[in-house]
Amino acid sequence: MKLPKILLSLGLLALVAACTTPFTADVSRFQRLPAPSGESFTIEARDAERSGGLEFAQYASYVENRLVQQGYQRAASPEAATLVVKLDYGVNDGREKVDTRYTGFGAGYGGWGGWGWPYYSRYRYHPYYWGSFYDPFWGPGFGGGTEVYSYTVYRSFLDMDIVRKNGAPVFEGRAEATTRSSDLTKLVPNLVEAMFSGFPGNSGQTVRVKIDQKKSAY
Repeated sequence: MKLPKILLSLGLLALVAACTTPFTADVSRFQRLPAPSGESFTIEARDAERSGGLEFAQYASYVENRLVQQGYQRAASPEAATLVVKLDYGVNDGREKVDTRYTGFGAGYGGWGGWGWPYYSRYRYHPYYWGSFYDPFWGPGFGGGTEVYSYTVYRSFLDMDIVRKNGAPVFEGRAEATTRSSDLTKLVPNLVEAMFSGFPGNSGQTVRVKIDQKKSAY
């Protein structure tokens, strides 16, 4: 009988699709950043407790490399910099999501629904943030019923502000993502890449950026 082989093939294709799901982030940017013309920069932690930490230094190096690629220069010292880059990042404690999935013989395609919770962005207050996950393994199959299950979703962010030495702002950016992982060592590099996608961007615009993790520089 050929049907089981067909179903197995569909399952393998779904597995491959799940493994190559891109990282998706919403990026908001406000900017009047000058075109590179010899400006130099230094990077600081917005949270003073992170200054000097190895974790912060690692994430700052990602941003530093990206700015150099844009044409800006590393300052010989913080005092010599004409621009100051201030970084902040984090992830919340997560929220449980209860959903249902189809069970039974065969494979199908379905989706996980939306969720929402209040959170604060310096650009706006959202009573709820809505998102969705796509699950290629569960969906209307060949018979079967439904099963109730739960999982945790996390909201992560990267803030990047750039100011002149006199404190005048020239760039304010925020990248946010909803994922099932709270691992900052994987989230922050992707958020940095999203922040610099189309950098510096159109001022006052929020764009959705998808990162192919196979091609990511990190």
